Amino acid sequence: MVELKDWKNNVHGHRFIASFSGGKDSTLALFKAMKAGEAVGLIVMMEEEGKRSRSHGMPPEIIRAQASSIGLPIYAAAASWTDYEKVFIGLLEKAKKQGAELLVTGDIDIPEHGCWHEKVTNDVGLKLGMPLWEMDHRAVVEEFIDLGFVSVVVTVNLSLGMREDDLGRTFTHEFVKELEARGIDPCGEGGEFHTTVIDGPIFKHPIPVRKCDVIKDGDYAFLPLELGQ
Repeated sequence: MVELKDWKNNVHGHRFIASFSGGKDSTLALFKAMKAGEAVGLIVMMEEEGKRSRSHGMPPEIIRAQASSIGLPIYAAAASWTDYEKVFIGLLEKAKKQGAELLVTGDIDIPEHGCWHEKVTNDVGLKLGMPLWEMDHRAVVEEFIDLGFVSVVVTVNLSLGMREDDLGRTFTHEFVKELEARGIDPCGEGGEFHTTVIDGPIFKHPIPVRKCDVIKDGDYAFLPLELGQ
């Protein structure tokens, strides 16, 4: 008999470590997981030099401020794409020693078979939880906004319908409608954009940020953020 995946509900009653980018999906998944289980900490993967987060290009200061406001420790490590899996597994093993039973991620459209996160959790002996798995994309962003989370767009892919002036915009229902009218997935699941969350119901206080000059690199434009006062 084929075992049915229950990634959406696996977190219930478990202690977990959450893969955290600082963006809207991983934050909403963390919020949902914290309602159902107990968080041990946040896994944050950094680029090789450790100056920016691997996924959303955030400086360590902002990631630390987010984690501090949420009230969770960070399990961080720098890695190249070549040794990414090995380093990630090392963080999972460390979290398991601290009592984690499960890894939580903010993935939505992961296929049931061949899931990378399932592979690495199996290697370590952890379960996998994905509270947003198979949710409707519009429902994800509407729940995120309705809960009172505040996030800003920090990366855009200019070849996928996003514009430079989208950088720095706050995620609102109006912005979601505009994205859909432009033919853009409201979750950015195709790599259209990334966000950084600066406030919400799991934050003890907002994260003060200062917007820096936009950087362009090929099809991408980035809005670097610095920790404000």
